[in-house]
This record gives sequence, C-alpha cells and structure tokens, in this order.
Amino acid sequence: MKKVFVPLWLLMLAACGSSGEGGKAPPAAAGPGGSGGMPPPEVDVVAVAERDVTITQDLPGRLLAYRTAQVRARVEGVVEARLFVEGSDIKAGAPLFRIDARTYRAQLEAAEADLAAAQAVLARYQPLLEIKAVSQQEYDAAAAKVKQAEAAVAKARLDLENATPSAPISGRIGRALVTEGALVGKGEATHLATIEQIDPIRVEFTQSYADLLRLQQAVKAGKRQRAESAEVELVLDDGSLYPEKGRLKFADLAVDPASGAIVLRAEFPNPRRELLPGAFVRVRFPQARVESALTVPQRAVQGSAAGQMVMVVDAEGKVAPRPIKTGGMVGGDFIVTDGLRAGETVIVNGLQKARPGSVVKPVPWTPGAPLSSPAPPPAAK
Repeated sequence: MKKVFVPLWLLMLAACGSSGEGGKAPPAAAGPGGSGGMPPPEVDVVAVAERDVTITQDLPGRLLAYRTAQVRARVEGVVEARLFVEGSDIKAGAPLFRIDARTYRAQLEAAEADLAAAQAVLARYQPLLEIKAVSQQEYDAAAAKVKQAEAAVAKARLDLENATPSAPISGRIGRALVTEGALVGKGEATHLATIEQIDPIRVEFTQSYADLLRLQQAVKAGKRQRAESAEVELVLDDGSLYPEKGRLKFADLAVDPASGAIVLRAEFPNPRRELLPGAFVRVRFPQARVESALTVPQRAVQGSAAGQMVMVVDAEGKVAPRPIKTGGMVGGDFIVTDGLRAGETVIVNGLQKARPGSVVKPVPWTPGAPLSSPAPPPAAK
C-alpha cells in the first residue's frame, strides 16, 4: 500500500478555508462600551448653574515703581569711591558716592574765616554806635557783611555735603552709572544712579472709552449693577493670578485722542519684590455685577467662523454641539447670555475625544486638576 504525501501548503490552505464562510473570520463580539469592548472615553464636565457674579475685563498694563529718584552730582569733582552695593535695598540718607571734597573743604574754611572777621567788625561797631563814633550807615554795612559771610558759609557747607551724594528716598538702587575716576558735575548734574521704591508697586493700564460708555448704558438700563469694589487682580505672563490683591487709585479725567482710552492706575503690595518695573501684565478689572448669571469655564468654549460653541452631554452620555453667546467674563469664566440652561452638562477637558453623537463617560471637573487621561483598556479575561 502506497503512502500519500500531502504538501504542507495544502494543509494550511484547508485550515484557512474552514475558518469561516468565504474565508473570513467571524466578527468579534462587541462589548458594552463599543467595538472591541472598549469603554467610552472619560471627559471632565461641569454642570451649568446660576450665580451672582462680578463681570471682569482683562486690560493690558505695565508695572511702574511707586517712587523713582535719580541721584545726580550737584557739585563738580572726581568720583573717588562708590559706597553702595548695586541692586541692594538702601535707606534714605545713606551715602552713595564720595567726590573729591578738598576744594570744598578749603572753601568752607575760608568762608568761616570771613564770617569771623565780619562778626568781629560788627562787635567793635556796637559800642561805637552808642557813642556816635560811627554812623548808623557804617554799622548797617558791617551787619550786611556778616549776613553775606553767613550765606557764603552755608553755601560752602552745602557744597561739602553734596560731595557725598546720599539717597533721597528708601528703595532698591540700580547699577552705578559712573565709575571711580570719572569727572562729574561739570556743566551739568551728572546722573549717578537711580533708586526705585517697588513695595508697593504701581500698574498703569488703559480701558476703552467705548466699553466704558456701553457699561454705563447697561447700568442705566438696569441690565447691570455697578461694581462697588475697587479691588483688582494681576494676571501674570503664565496665566496665573498674583496672590496679592490691588486697589484702584487713579482714573484719568480725559480720553487719549490717539487710542480712545482712559488711563487708570492701581497699586499692589510687593513684599517679596517679585514684581519689577517695566514688565507688561494684565489687570483683571471689575466692571459690573450680574444676578443669576450662567457661567462656563473659558476652556470649555470653542470659537469658529460661525461663532462660539460648547459641547454638551445629555443624560445618556451622548455628545452634541451647542452654539452659545457670551457677554463678558468673571475671573476665568464666560458669562453665557444665550444657548444654555441651568443644569445642563458641558465638557471642559477631553474635547478631542468627544465627537458629536459619540458616547462619553462624564467625570466632574475640578479646577486646577490635570487633564483627564484616556480610558484604560479592558482587563484581560
């Protein structure tokens, strides 16, 4: 009896053919979460609720020192020494430079000698005037010379004091603008250094006059209530809020014709010297109060050519886009004037996973929490 050898490739072909009709494998059973048994993705959501809010507006501004003083040479001479550490905090009256004072010291001694001589002449004239040995005119002339000598002494003493320029205010001093050996004060008051007070620190910002008029009209119409608080907040470059509150101190009475804006000024505590003059910031400025307003986080709102919209989740977990209209901001939230109702659920994080019509798993959003991560794969059976 002969043995029949079947090629291996024929056996493999037969096995593939028996796997299903038409050579196709049977489809895998779909799990409860969708194809392949994947659960719906998690998204962070908030429930829209009514609350009383204060409308704010972020306005561009620039930090300024509370006080600035330029230290200048008030006498002529050669700088002998710098007496401070650049970038340090100093007190008012602290000596900053030493200018060669030998000439001014000699001038003071000469002026004091002239004063002593004039006083001696006046003292001799006093008894002579009583016996009419000198005239009243001669006595008055001697008294005038004493006054002139006293003025010369005062000027010489002031020049000697100015040979050691001191700090006019307390604050932080910048770099020295002259070095030892430099001739200063010749023909002009040479700028030696600058001192700035930065605690508190000021911020100067502008508000559009057109926006101000619209707000005033809304208040008159009863749609808004004027914000009573003068407190303002500072938004730093990274989007975080400066921990110290500021207060509005000044509002200009005129509109800048070039920009159509009004200049405002606020002051912020700066105990840790974190804020430095010259930096550009944003000031969160309170404008008006609104009662029973609907708000959503700014990151939940998407913008397009058609306008603003949010993604809402219904009771079955299905996602749907919803056009909305906003009317101002409160902190980091938009005030919604149309398109949403209280109690609806809006997606804040995970929008890239929420396609219209898809099913998602809503998770309550916690402000400041990291973005929600994709749902984990199902456990192996």
